Amino acid sequence: MVKKEELLKEHEGEDSNKEISRSDFPPNFVFGVATSAYQVEGACKEGGRGPSIWDSFSHTEGKIIDKSNADVAVDQYHRYKEDVELIAKLGFDAYRFSISWSRIFPDGLGTKVNEEGINYYNNVINALLEKGIQPCITLYHWDLPLHLHETMGGWLNKEIVNYFAVYAETCFASFGDRVKTWITINEPLQTSVNGYDVGIFAPGRHQQSSTEPYWATHHQILAHAAAVSIYRSKYKDKQGGQIGLVLDCEWAEANSDKIEDKAAAARRLDFQFGWFLHPIYNGDYPETMRERLGDRLPKFSEEEKELILNSIDFLGLNHYTSRFIAHATDRLEEADFYKAQEMERIVEWEGGEVIGEKAASEWLYVVPWGIRKVLNYIAQRYNNPPIYVTENGMDDEDSDTSPLDAMLDDKLRVVYFKGYLAAVAQAIKDGVDVRGYFAWSLLDNFEWAQGYTKRFGLVYVDYKNGLSRHPKSSAYWFLRFLKGSEGKKD
Repeated sequence: MVKKEELLKEHEGEDSNKEISRSDFPPNFVFGVATSAYQVEGACKEGGRGPSIWDSFSHTEGKIIDKSNADVAVDQYHRYKEDVELIAKLGFDAYRFSISWSRIFPDGLGTKVNEEGINYYNNVINALLEKGIQPCITLYHWDLPLHLHETMGGWLNKEIVNYFAVYAETCFASFGDRVKTWITINEPLQTSVNGYDVGIFAPGRHQQSSTEPYWATHHQILAHAAAVSIYRSKYKDKQGGQIGLVLDCEWAEANSDKIEDKAAAARRLDFQFGWFLHPIYNGDYPETMRERLGDRLPKFSEEEKELILNSIDFLGLNHYTSRFIAHATDRLEEADFYKAQEMERIVEWEGGEVIGEKAASEWLYVVPWGIRKVLNYIAQRYNNPPIYVTENGMDDEDSDTSPLDAMLDDKLRVVYFKGYLAAVAQAIKDGVDVRGYFAWSLLDNFEWAQGYTKRFGLVYVDYKNGLSRHPKSSAYWFLRFLKGSEGKKD
């Protein structure tokens, strides 16, 4: 098993008590905050917006832990000016947000543009630019137009590639004169696994989990590549932007020096990252996946391989936590995707101590050294592409009993950001081409299946008092950090 002293010795210099400052990063390094449309916008039936799969899913009995939905969410649709003002006051350079596909095309089909949706995002973009904040847009953050799911099976149907391409092009044409950073799809793995295998995310399918997640990924990769191809051939030269894909990854640390544990950890990374990056860099899925999944893994045609190859200008990394990985077979209770990996995720060191302090979500532990390892892994495995850390953060449990000042004093989140940012700075020193970092998230918001029970925000949203915004200690820590006045004492 992993010896704590040995591993942590490798990561000296990433101690969260150590001073970390803006000057530890390159001068042009981008610091931003992030959100997604369904989690913050609300106004679900306003401005011509059509329903998404998450509207339907969150209104289905038993799907959301606190029986909530995001019909109103934190109402950014009406309060975007206030939120842009907050981003500016805190000193961030950029705001990563997503566009709701069903605000642009209410049925997803791309036949008639909803001008009210275009106007709304134009207003957001212009408000950001007036404050000197770069808009970084995600085209798809899980909120598929419901019509596409109900009439053709959503990501299970290859036709969706064409619909996504039309939607993407409409966004490039409408906003690309001012938007210079585009992300096609956020965390396609979560859509595929949680949406079509485990079933805990919209559209909540688990009926054919031995095949559907793999087709959902196949079509997401093709949709991503189609959008990139359109951007590069028609818009990039004129607009001067960049386009990438956002993947999520827990670091997988082998649980021991045994060959089978090391192989299991490597396999885990192939199933998380290689599933998407191997096709982009090598034209096909990883051999480890082909061996385990056989014909259940779809095949790319030669023409598709050509389309996919090198279809990113940068990679977005969403990273929160890490695990020890041991080889394990016959894990009967797990979903297909996890079973096929023949591994066990472990959260304890050799002596039984947990891998890091636990946040509110059951899956999230504070493990700063993991992000440096992930970043170095990407650089070594995939020829050091430009990387933006597009999400990183931790959550607190919502509390009905804690007074507001206690909820605002988020000491562990400050420790989390100090430690993870120190590890990112170390990765840059290691030679990894990291160009930016986005904290997740700007605001407390609708946390998918967890509803409003978890709070990831730098800014507290008071759900009981008109959704008023209150910056937490972590927001003020970033304010000082970004102004260059953050010292050892907080």
